[in-house]
Amino acid sequence: MNSALVIVLLMLISLPAFAQAGSSAQAGVDTTEPFWKSPVMVGESVLFVKRGGQASGKLLFAPIKIIEAKSSSGKLAYLEGKDYKVKPGTNEIIIPSGSAIPVIPAKTLTPPLGSQPFDLKRRDKKGDILFGEKDEYANMQVVFTYEHETGNWGPVPPVYAKQDIPKVLQKLNDGEPVSIVFFGDSITAGGNASKFVNVPPFLPAYPERVIQNLEHAYKSKITYKNYSVGGMTAEWGLKNVDKVAAEKADLVVLGWGMNDSSGKSPRPIKDFVRDIGGQMDIINKKNADTEFIVVASMLPNEDCYWTNPQVLLDYRDTVRKLSGGGVAIADLTSVWEALLKTKNYLDMTGNGVNHPNDWGHRLYADVVSALLIKQ
Repeated sequence: MNSALVIVLLMLISLPAFAQAGSSAQAGVDTTEPFWKSPVMVGESVLFVKRGGQASGKLLFAPIKIIEAKSSSGKLAYLEGKDYKVKPGTNEIIIPSGSAIPVIPAKTLTPPLGSQPFDLKRRDKKGDILFGEKDEYANMQVVFTYEHETGNWGPVPPVYAKQDIPKVLQKLNDGEPVSIVFFGDSITAGGNASKFVNVPPFLPAYPERVIQNLEHAYKSKITYKNYSVGGMTAEWGLKNVDKVAAEKADLVVLGWGMNDSSGKSPRPIKDFVRDIGGQMDIINKKNADTEFIVVASMLPNEDCYWTNPQVLLDYRDTVRKLSGGGVAIADLTSVWEALLKTKNYLDMTGNGVNHPNDWGHRLYADVVSALLIKQ
């Protein structure tokens, strides 16, 4: 099976989110304060791997106090000292002998070549990457909520985009109704969020989290639709953007790049940017006042031979030039790039390859929301 077909099938595992409308907040939002400003990290995930010796993993920040550690479903709680220990003065979590926390053998995460439902060969050719269609990775991950020092996050955090998208922000501040449309690939459709795959703790994907954050921050009535479809590219989006344009929304969030960057022949940068610009042009012909947030995608698992993280970094660098004049950039690429300096990719993945887990969707929502909510 060729890699292009594999990518489409893999991303189509996430069912399309056609025109899902909603306006009321729902339970389960981790926090409305972005993770880089809050003194409490909520629900950060870690996957502990057994590679010989004592298993360990890393949190993003050095904890001052662990508030709770539990299974991703929330059904199991783990005890500090018995099930895990924090290496003093560091962000390292150590799993002692006899712990109830799952420790996953490396061979489980590297099954034999050809054993997975898709072509997921590792770049080192030592086996496949374990694929998680639903909550397979979530069941192996542990989530930590903890207090930590603030102000030590690496990348420049996103800021309130008053200069880039002034019209929608003015409406929000004036309490006027605001309509939003999300349009992108399976990540924006909701891929591997627990609510999307219908498993506990039923936390929503990032678009719904953004809406909840806006409803918490403003008095405006927020309505939204999500036309995202798994397996698609920005080129497909350009050919199918008319339904988005017909909504004449105040804000359109465009989330492309993961599929465009994948395979032996990723979409050239100039064509990718032209596809996004073309979508915006068509939408603005229907409503000149529509403004945009362009999401620079998270990074894929570089261990998969057909992923191209560098292409996404190049997309990011070019997409940044679109900002201003009604366009803001939500730079998740830089967030993932920074996370990977501390965290293991499998800590944050929903499917092992190119989807976020619940915590990853929360990070997406934090970055997008920061453009819309003044901190």
